Amino acid sequence: MIEYSERDGALSFEVQVVPRASRSEITGTHDSALRVRIAAPPVDGAANKELLRLIAKAFGVSKSSVEITSGLNSKRKTVLVREASRERLHELCGET
Repeated sequence: MIEYSERDGALSFEVQVVPRASRSEITGTHDSALRVRIAAPPVDGAANKELLRLIAKAFGVSKSSVEITSGLNSKRKTVLVREASRERLHELCGET
C-alpha cells in the first residue's frame, strides 16, 4: 500500500523511478512508493521531465500541477500533485 499525505487539495507521495526503461509507464508500487519506469536517461533532467509529464497525464492534470519536492537527483523522489484524487492514486497503484 502506498503512503501519501493530502493537504489543501494536493497529494504528496513517494515515487521509485527506474530510468532507461524500454518505455515510460506506471507499474504499481514498490516499498510504499509508486513505481514508475522512465524511458529517458537520468541526464540533464530528462528523466525528471518525463516523470512530471507521465504523472500529469496519469492524473489528468497540467504539468504545472506536478512538482518534485525532494529527491531531484535520486531514484526515490517525493512528488506533489495539485487537484489530484486519492482514488486515482489507488487505481494507479493497482489497489481497489
